[in-house]
Amino acid sequence: MQSWWAGAAERDGPKYLAIVAALEEAIRSGLLRAGERLPPQRELAISLGVDLTTVTRAYGLATDSGLIQGAGRLGSFVRNNVDLPAADVEAEGGMIMPPQPASALLPDALRIGMTKLLRAAGQSPLLQYQPSAGSVRDRREAAAAFTDRGIPTQEDDVIVTAGGQSALHAILATSLSTGDAIAAGQHVYPGLLHLAARLGLSLIPLSADDEGIDPTAIAAAARAGAQTLYVVPTNDNPTTATMTARRRHEVIDMARRHGLTIIEDDAYGLLPSRPPAPLAALAPDMCWHIASVSKIISPALRVAHVRAPSGISAVQLAADIYETAIMAPPLNAALVTSWLRDGSFATLVDAVRAEGVARQRLAAQHLTALSYGAHPEGYHLWVDLPDDIDAAKVIAATRPLGLSIVDGASFAINRARTSAKLRLSLGGSIDHPRLARALDRVVEVATRKG
Repeated sequence: MQSWWAGAAERDGPKYLAIVAALEEAIRSGLLRAGERLPPQRELAISLGVDLTTVTRAYGLATDSGLIQGAGRLGSFVRNNVDLPAADVEAEGGMIMPPQPASALLPDALRIGMTKLLRAAGQSPLLQYQPSAGSVRDRREAAAAFTDRGIPTQEDDVIVTAGGQSALHAILATSLSTGDAIAAGQHVYPGLLHLAARLGLSLIPLSADDEGIDPTAIAAAARAGAQTLYVVPTNDNPTTATMTARRRHEVIDMARRHGLTIIEDDAYGLLPSRPPAPLAALAPDMCWHIASVSKIISPALRVAHVRAPSGISAVQLAADIYETAIMAPPLNAALVTSWLRDGSFATLVDAVRAEGVARQRLAAQHLTALSYGAHPEGYHLWVDLPDDIDAAKVIAATRPLGLSIVDGASFAINRARTSAKLRLSLGGSIDHPRLARALDRVVEVATRKG
């Protein structure tokens, strides 16, 4: 294949501008793909017969222009969103999206995986409607993955859904009735707030600390009518709290004592390099366990694996899935299954984790003036705001830079009793330079007096 820099040395004008022009033309024409790694600066200088400083200057200008981004010792890469207008960078709003490394690991995995599936599909059921619970192959692989995590699982215990939110909707719809109550942390995933309002369910807030919900509060919630406990035990959204092993046992014991079913939304459970044991591993008979790929690989796949507390519960959930969504996307579900089988799943999660850690280091450098909570291998922050600072002003000043930022009140079950907080996501399409500028803007507005 022709090198993108071919002819750059013969262009008129300064050589560093010629390199940038050649680079931009290659990106616009498709010769260079999003996420593709560029040659090391020294190698390119030798190829072009120019000084290293010329290439360094060219790469710096290309970075400032939004064409490429650096990744430290890994080198420089074509930005994943280089062809997107600025408005699309903002479009993520307040959603948490996994940070993707500058390499094209995920795009390549999608392209290669889908190509293999389509070549093998032919007239197979993969291109047809699937059982509402998911294909036997997909459920069997998910069951094996759950078992490997310490949750004893058979394929009949598994339901494949179109993402974690779809799973949560189906679980609430099949296991609760209008007027029933759910116990959850004082600040909770907004998807639960929306579903509770839609289904006519009440939410009972539980006190919490750095390790998550307080087990002793579960008894009072049960007396107030709660039949179900909702929990994100690892890297909670939004608080970032992670339950210790002891706290997990205490929560299980208290819920069992008071007859509460547990919905374990384990969206970030596999993100730590040493994942904690899920609650479902401690009490598989009383836990709905939701394992989605949205927060650990990509939300574009819309696939989640649900481990039901019993085979009968799984059948009931599959019936609701059929009535509302028919099935999970068959190709996407099959792709996740193939990644689980060949090890690509773990590789992709490892890459997201590594990029999250890198962005955490960046946040630590730029948010020294603010207090915040974070999981060391996560990528969202729970930021404390001074009492006299309006969260809306910080959000309005920062979101145009592409930062996913949400008022902490959006997560509160009882908004009247919430303190000034912000949840920041370090993921999504925002690159390191823009992220640094956005974090500086947060500090500037949050610490401004008067």
